[in-house]
Amino acid sequence: MVGYRAELPQLDGGVFLTDGGIETSLIFHEGLDLPLFAAIDLLKTEEGTEAVRRYYEPYLELARERGLGFVLESPTWRASPRWARELGYSDEELDELNRKAIGLMEELRDGHDIGAPIVISGCIGPQDDGYSPGTTLSAAEAEDYHSTQIRTFADTPADMVCALTLTYVDEAVGIARAAQEAGLPAAISFTVETDGRLPSGQGLGEAIEQVDAETGSSPAYYMVNCAHPTHFEDAIEGGAAWARRIRGIRANASTKSHAELDESDELDDGDPDDLGPRYAALGEKLTNLNVLGGCCGTDHRHVAAIRDAC
Repeated sequence: MVGYRAELPQLDGGVFLTDGGIETSLIFHEGLDLPLFAAIDLLKTEEGTEAVRRYYEPYLELARERGLGFVLESPTWRASPRWARELGYSDEELDELNRKAIGLMEELRDGHDIGAPIVISGCIGPQDDGYSPGTTLSAAEAEDYHSTQIRTFADTPADMVCALTLTYVDEAVGIARAAQEAGLPAAISFTVETDGRLPSGQGLGEAIEQVDAETGSSPAYYMVNCAHPTHFEDAIEGGAAWARRIRGIRANASTKSHAELDESDELDDGDPDDLGPRYAALGEKLTNLNVLGGCCGTDHRHVAAIRDAC
């Protein structure tokens, strides 16, 4: 039974935690091999599935300790057709793995009483590179491409979908339209460069306004992920209508640029004690900010610091 698809509880306020950088945690902390940065690949085996299950446990405990809500983001960022082909999955295998991922989220939800809602979110990643795409899609092409994964999620207990690390507007528009067609609420999360602008060069506020204009404001809310707060804190206009549409932040631990992170073969886990107050400062500008988690380089220590600061 789908619990919150008709009415997402995070839209009513209250703090909701989510997890950190799943791929970097599994690679650097657990020593696991993730081809093409694809955590979904672990679900092919019982051992891998158990490693993913263990990854989420400390984050759920952080929520339980404070009675906070939680958004369980599935490990499916790379589970779309283009990446499935490169990973060697058939269409049937891709569908099965996406369903298995949501099934695992359902098991985790049902096995944890945190005293607050747990929302199951089907995670969607970009069709191309998450930092600097070599090819881009039109809105219509993006809608067609992402509808494969979104239709699968719509046929599971997923409450919503969340598109992370989007670099340009047309892909965001296509995802929002595909989710609306499938009857799933969608969160749209852009990444930005060190100047606070999308990799496409567009300003964050302009991007949010354009997606809303081209989709009838269909996204449930917006987020920013895979960038350090120092990269976009000056780009946030407190009080702007578009800023009120941002409910989620999943920041990187590192202050390095995307290009620098791409060239690094060591984990930069930053400073959790510095990251927490930066989220609190963002919350002074983003009056609806209430979905808090991390991205590359972050783990449960960072999310704990963010929780305690906010």
